[in-house]
Amino acid sequence: MRLDKYLKVSRIIKRRSVANDAADTGHVTLNGKEAKPSADVRVGDIIEVRFGERMTRYEVVSLSEHALKSDAAGMYRILP
Repeated sequence: MRLDKYLKVSRIIKRRSVANDAADTGHVTLNGKEAKPSADVRVGDIIEVRFGERMTRYEVVSLSEHALKSDAAGMYRILP
């Protein structure tokens, strides 16, 4: 699954266009490397997203093309 789509479906970022821009500007890393919006996400990958001054790390737990809001939080685990 594409990185920008995963960020949107999992509701880490609300809109795919915003996820696309965040990846393009270097605010998103995948397994420690800057990632393009088209990067392939797999279960077990580590995604880091910078929101302003705060950096949050997520581990990909599952992939789904569509997810209800109640199921979206189960797609990732927040890491310390």
